[in-house]
Amino acid sequence: MRKIHVIGIGAGDPDQLTLQAVRALRSTDVFFLLDKGEAKSDLTGLRRDMLEAHLPEGTYRVVEARDPERDRDAGGAAYSPAVGDWRTARADIYERVIGEELGEGECGAFLVWGDPALYDSTIGILDEVLARGGVAFEYDVVPGISSVSALVARHRTGLNRVARPVQITTGRRLAEGFPAGVDDVVVMLDARQTFRQYADEDIDIYWGAYIGTPDEILVSGPIAEAAPRIERLRAEARERKGWIMDTYLLRRHTPED
Repeated sequence: MRKIHVIGIGAGDPDQLTLQAVRALRSTDVFFLLDKGEAKSDLTGLRRDMLEAHLPEGTYRVVEARDPERDRDAGGAAYSPAVGDWRTARADIYERVIGEELGEGECGAFLVWGDPALYDSTIGILDEVLARGGVAFEYDVVPGISSVSALVARHRTGLNRVARPVQITTGRRLAEGFPAGVDDVVVMLDARQTFRQYADEDIDIYWGAYIGTPDEILVSGPIAEAAPRIERLRAEARERKGWIMDTYLLRRHTPED
Protein backbone atom coordinates (compact mmCIF):
# COMPACT_ATOMS: atom_id res chain seq x y z
CA MET A 1 0.00 0.00 0.00
CA ARG A 2 1.23 3.48 -0.85
CA LYS A 3 1.32 5.96 2.01
CA ILE A 4 1.10 9.75 2.03
CA HIS A 5 2.14 12.21 4.73
CA VAL A 6 0.41 15.60 4.77
CA ILE A 7 2.99 17.60 6.71
CA GLY A 8 2.41 21.04 8.21
CA ILE A 9 5.71 22.88 7.88
CA GLY A 10 4.88 26.13 9.68
CA ALA A 11 4.44 29.66 8.42
CA GLY A 12 7.88 29.97 6.82
CA ASP A 13 10.50 29.79 9.57
CA PRO A 14 12.47 26.52 9.19
CA ASP A 15 12.72 26.37 13.00
CA GLN A 16 8.94 25.93 13.16
CA LEU A 17 9.21 22.36 11.92
CA THR A 18 8.08 20.07 14.73
CA LEU A 19 9.94 16.92 15.74
CA GLN A 20 6.98 14.93 14.41
CA ALA A 21 7.29 16.72 11.08
CA VAL A 22 11.02 15.94 10.88
CA ARG A 23 10.35 12.26 11.58
CA ALA A 24 7.73 12.26 8.80
CA LEU A 25 10.21 13.91 6.40
CA ARG A 26 12.78 11.22 7.15
CA SER A 27 10.32 8.41 6.38
CA THR A 28 9.38 9.89 2.97
CA ASP A 29 10.63 8.60 -0.37
CA VAL A 30 8.97 11.16 -2.69
CA PHE A 31 8.02 14.78 -2.01
CA PHE A 32 5.36 16.34 -4.23
CA LEU A 33 5.77 20.09 -4.76
CA LEU A 34 3.30 22.26 -6.66
CA ASP A 35 5.03 24.99 -8.63
CA LYS A 36 3.06 28.25 -8.43
CA GLY A 37 5.07 30.01 -11.11
CA GLU A 38 8.10 32.26 -11.18
CA ALA A 39 6.55 34.92 -8.95
CA LYS A 40 6.25 32.44 -6.08
CA SER A 41 9.34 30.38 -6.81
CA ASP A 42 10.80 31.29 -3.43
CA LEU A 43 8.00 29.25 -1.78
CA THR A 44 9.26 26.16 -3.56
CA GLY A 45 12.81 27.18 -2.65
CA LEU A 46 11.95 27.36 1.05
CA ARG A 47 10.50 23.84 0.91
CA ARG A 48 13.64 22.53 -0.79
CA ASP A 49 15.81 24.28 1.82
CA MET A 50 13.91 22.48 4.59
CA LEU A 51 14.47 19.13 2.92
CA GLU A 52 18.18 19.80 2.44
CA ALA A 53 18.52 20.88 6.07
CA HIS A 54 17.01 17.70 7.50
CA LEU A 55 17.59 14.93 4.97
CA PRO A 56 20.78 13.36 3.59
CA GLU A 57 21.33 13.98 -0.10
CA GLY A 58 20.21 11.14 -2.33
CA THR A 59 17.72 9.64 0.16
CA TYR A 60 14.59 11.11 -1.43
CA ARG A 61 13.10 12.31 -4.71
CA VAL A 62 11.26 15.55 -5.49
CA VAL A 63 8.46 15.62 -8.05
CA GLU A 64 7.22 19.04 -9.17
CA ALA A 65 3.96 19.78 -10.96
CA ARG A 66 2.46 23.11 -12.03
CA ASP A 67 -0.34 24.28 -9.77
CA PRO A 68 -3.53 24.97 -11.79
CA GLU A 69 -4.65 28.57 -12.05
CA ARG A 70 -7.74 29.62 -10.10
CA ASP A 71 -10.24 32.24 -11.23
CA ARG A 72 -9.62 34.80 -8.49
CA ASP A 73 -11.95 37.34 -10.09
CA ALA A 74 -15.00 35.13 -9.59
CA GLY A 75 -17.32 36.61 -6.99
CA GLY A 76 -20.80 36.16 -5.62
CA ALA A 77 -22.51 32.99 -6.82
CA ALA A 78 -19.54 32.20 -9.10
CA TYR A 79 -17.04 31.95 -6.24
CA SER A 80 -17.84 28.44 -4.99
CA PRO A 81 -17.97 26.89 -8.50
CA ALA A 82 -14.61 28.50 -9.33
CA VAL A 83 -13.04 27.03 -6.19
CA GLY A 84 -14.62 23.67 -7.00
CA ASP A 85 -13.15 23.69 -10.52
CA TRP A 86 -9.71 24.53 -9.12
CA ARG A 87 -9.88 21.75 -6.52
CA THR A 88 -10.90 19.24 -9.19
CA ALA A 89 -7.97 20.32 -11.37
CA ARG A 90 -5.66 19.85 -8.39
CA ALA A 91 -7.14 16.43 -7.70
CA ASP A 92 -6.34 15.44 -11.29
CA ILE A 93 -2.69 16.41 -10.68
CA TYR A 94 -2.51 14.62 -7.30
CA GLU A 95 -3.98 11.46 -8.77
CA ARG A 96 -1.52 11.49 -11.65
CA VAL A 97 1.66 12.11 -9.65
CA ILE A 98 0.75 9.60 -6.94
CA GLY A 99 -0.10 6.96 -9.52
CA GLU A 100 2.94 7.58 -11.73
CA GLU A 101 5.65 8.61 -9.29
CA LEU A 102 4.93 6.69 -6.07
CA GLY A 103 5.67 2.96 -6.16
CA GLU A 104 3.86 0.31 -4.17
CA GLY A 105 5.14 0.33 -0.61
CA GLU A 106 6.68 3.80 -0.96
CA CYS A 107 5.81 6.87 1.08
CA GLY A 108 5.10 10.28 -0.43
CA ALA A 109 4.47 13.65 1.19
CA PHE A 110 2.86 17.00 0.55
CA LEU A 111 4.43 19.92 2.46
CA VAL A 112 1.70 22.30 3.59
CA TRP A 113 2.31 25.87 4.72
CA GLY A 114 1.10 26.42 8.28
CA ASP A 115 -1.33 23.76 9.45
CA PRO A 116 -3.10 21.39 7.01
CA ALA A 117 -6.38 21.73 8.95
CA LEU A 118 -6.68 25.52 8.59
CA TYR A 119 -7.75 26.97 5.22
CA ASP A 120 -5.85 24.39 3.20
CA SER A 121 -7.31 22.08 0.57
CA THR A 122 -4.84 19.17 0.64
CA ILE A 123 -6.85 16.85 2.92
CA GLY A 124 -10.08 17.39 1.00
CA ILE A 125 -8.37 16.86 -2.36
CA LEU A 126 -6.75 13.61 -1.23
CA ASP A 127 -10.17 12.40 -0.07
CA GLU A 128 -11.54 13.26 -3.52
CA VAL A 129 -8.75 11.28 -5.19
CA LEU A 130 -9.44 8.27 -2.98
CA ALA A 131 -13.17 8.48 -3.75
CA ARG A 132 -12.43 8.23 -7.47
CA GLY A 133 -10.94 4.78 -6.90
CA GLY A 134 -8.22 5.13 -9.52
CA VAL A 135 -5.26 4.96 -7.14
CA ALA A 136 -5.11 3.44 -3.66
CA PHE A 137 -3.17 4.84 -0.72
CA GLU A 138 -3.51 5.67 2.95
CA TYR A 139 -2.53 8.99 4.46
CA ASP A 140 -1.89 10.70 7.77
CA VAL A 141 -1.71 14.35 8.81
CA VAL A 142 1.08 16.02 10.77
CA PRO A 143 -0.09 19.30 12.34
CA GLY A 144 1.98 22.43 11.87
CA ILE A 145 2.36 25.91 13.35
CA SER A 146 -0.19 28.05 11.53
CA SER A 147 0.30 31.62 10.38
CA VAL A 148 -2.35 32.51 12.98
CA SER A 149 -0.25 31.13 15.84
CA ALA A 150 2.90 32.69 14.42
CA LEU A 151 1.17 36.07 13.98
CA VAL A 152 0.06 36.45 17.60
CA ALA A 153 3.39 35.12 18.86
CA ARG A 154 5.29 37.75 16.86
CA HIS A 155 2.97 40.48 18.20
CA ARG A 156 3.29 39.09 21.74
CA THR A 157 -0.44 38.83 22.27
CA GLY A 158 -3.07 36.10 22.53
CA LEU A 159 -5.80 35.02 20.18
CA ASN A 160 -8.55 35.41 22.75
CA ARG A 161 -9.20 37.34 25.92
CA VAL A 162 -10.27 35.79 29.24
CA ALA A 163 -13.49 33.80 28.88
CA ARG A 164 -14.19 35.32 25.48
CA PRO A 165 -14.38 33.61 22.07
CA VAL A 166 -12.28 34.16 18.98
CA GLN A 167 -13.35 33.57 15.37
CA ILE A 168 -11.24 32.80 12.31
CA THR A 169 -12.74 33.92 9.02
CA THR A 170 -11.87 35.21 5.56
CA GLY A 171 -11.74 38.67 4.04
CA ARG A 172 -14.71 37.74 1.88
CA ARG A 173 -16.81 36.98 4.97
CA LEU A 174 -15.57 40.03 6.87
CA ALA A 175 -16.79 42.22 4.02
CA GLU A 176 -20.31 41.01 4.83
CA GLY A 177 -20.05 42.39 8.36
CA PHE A 178 -18.14 42.02 11.62
CA PRO A 179 -19.07 38.61 13.11
CA ALA A 180 -21.82 38.87 15.71
CA GLY A 181 -21.03 38.05 19.31
CA VAL A 182 -17.26 38.12 18.81
CA ASP A 183 -14.77 40.89 19.52
CA ASP A 184 -11.57 39.07 18.48
CA VAL A 185 -11.49 38.06 14.81
CA VAL A 186 -8.61 36.57 12.82
CA VAL A 187 -8.83 37.25 9.08
CA MET A 188 -7.11 35.20 6.39
CA LEU A 189 -7.19 35.23 2.59
CA ASP A 190 -7.98 38.94 2.37
CA ALA A 191 -6.70 40.35 -0.91
CA ARG A 192 -8.84 43.49 -0.63
CA GLN A 193 -7.72 44.77 2.80
CA THR A 194 -11.25 44.62 4.15
CA PHE A 195 -10.13 45.92 7.54
CA ARG A 196 -10.32 49.42 6.04
CA GLN A 197 -14.11 49.42 6.25
CA TYR A 198 -13.83 49.32 10.06
CA ALA A 199 -11.44 52.26 10.40
CA ASP A 200 -14.06 54.39 12.18
CA GLU A 201 -14.59 51.82 14.94
CA ASP A 202 -12.62 51.32 18.15
CA ILE A 203 -10.68 48.31 16.88
CA ASP A 204 -6.98 47.45 17.01
CA ILE A 205 -5.30 45.49 14.24
CA TYR A 206 -2.35 43.12 14.52
CA TRP A 207 -1.18 42.54 10.95
CA GLY A 208 1.64 40.48 9.50
CA ALA A 209 2.92 39.48 6.07
CA TYR A 210 5.45 36.78 5.09
CA ILE A 211 5.41 35.73 8.74
CA GLY A 212 8.40 33.64 9.74
CA THR A 213 10.47 34.52 6.68
CA PRO A 214 13.28 37.06 6.17
CA ASP A 215 10.72 39.34 4.46
CA GLU A 216 8.42 39.46 7.49
CA ILE A 217 6.48 42.72 8.04
CA LEU A 218 4.53 43.52 11.22
CA VAL A 219 2.19 46.44 11.98
CA SER A 220 -0.16 46.96 14.93
CA GLY A 221 -2.33 49.71 16.39
CA PRO A 222 -5.77 51.27 15.97
CA ILE A 223 -7.05 50.57 12.45
CA ALA A 224 -7.48 54.28 11.69
CA GLU A 225 -3.78 54.86 12.36
CA ALA A 226 -2.34 51.57 11.09
CA ALA A 227 -4.37 51.16 7.87
CA PRO A 228 -2.47 53.72 5.74
CA ARG A 229 0.88 52.22 6.74
CA ILE A 230 -0.32 48.67 6.05
CA GLU A 231 -1.65 49.69 2.63
CA ARG A 232 1.68 51.30 1.70
CA LEU A 233 3.86 48.45 2.99
CA ARG A 234 1.60 45.85 1.42
CA ALA A 235 1.67 47.54 -1.99
CA GLU A 236 5.46 47.94 -1.87
CA ALA A 237 6.00 44.31 -0.85
CA ARG A 238 3.65 42.96 -3.50
CA GLU A 239 5.39 45.03 -6.16
CA ARG A 240 8.80 43.84 -5.00
CA LYS A 241 8.01 40.12 -4.66
CA GLY A 242 5.06 39.65 -7.02
CA TRP A 243 2.90 38.04 -4.32
CA ILE A 244 1.93 38.49 -0.69
CA MET A 245 0.60 36.29 2.10
CA ASP A 246 -0.77 38.19 5.08
CA THR A 247 -2.96 37.55 8.11
CA TYR A 248 -4.37 39.84 10.79
CA LEU A 249 -6.19 39.90 14.10
CA LEU A 250 -8.90 42.50 14.75
CA ARG A 251 -9.55 43.27 18.44
CA ARG A 252 -12.55 45.41 19.25
CA HIS A 253 -12.50 47.40 22.49
CA THR A 254 -15.49 46.92 24.75
CA PRO A 255 -16.64 48.37 28.09
CA GLU A 256 -15.17 45.26 29.75
CA ASP A 257 -11.63 46.24 28.73
